[in-house]
Amino acid sequence: MTMPTQSLWREHILPFTVLIVLLVAGTLAGDYLLHRLNLVWVGRYLGIPGTILIIGSMSYSMRKRKFVTAGNPKTLLSLHEFGAWLGSLLVLIHAGVHFNAILPWLATFAMVVNVVSGLVGKMLLGRSRQHVQDQRSRYQLRGLSRSEVDQAVFWDSVTFDLMEQWRKVHIPIFVAFAVLALGHIVSVFLFWGWR
Repeated sequence: MTMPTQSLWREHILPFTVLIVLLVAGTLAGDYLLHRLNLVWVGRYLGIPGTILIIGSMSYSMRKRKFVTAGNPKTLLSLHEFGAWLGSLLVLIHAGVHFNAILPWLATFAMVVNVVSGLVGKMLLGRSRQHVQDQRSRYQLRGLSRSEVDQAVFWDSVTFDLMEQWRKVHIPIFVAFAVLALGHIVSVFLFWGWR
């Protein structure tokens, strides 16, 4: 009943690696194309739709915390993952084109850490949940009673519950990113050449 290592690689590690590689490759390709096509000025504005996508992806978090009641949580989670990834790609292309101050560097770094944290959390939680379910099934097939099964998977369940606390790291990293990004946006408006 346990998942083989190949399945762990195929179902969790490979998709994580592909998403990170695509993010890096997309950033480099986008920045290269903007420079090659003499459209560097476009990169200056890619931060706006990127930020809007990241903000829009927060609808999942709002739904999860019951600030919003509309929407299917599973669909919103998929939109959260895709919107945050695509928004991050646009912001990274924007940052690659206009990277000339410490605040944007810090905001970009916090954003990248947040994206990686989200992907790792998703991978670890999915794997851990599956492991606990597989353990339960295996013990039930051996004929153990419900209380014996609960006792047998107790430490795995405790470990899974602790792993679910990764959000306590993911959310503060997001808050740091949001504050730094907001500072960057405010500074852009303050020092923009409005003439």
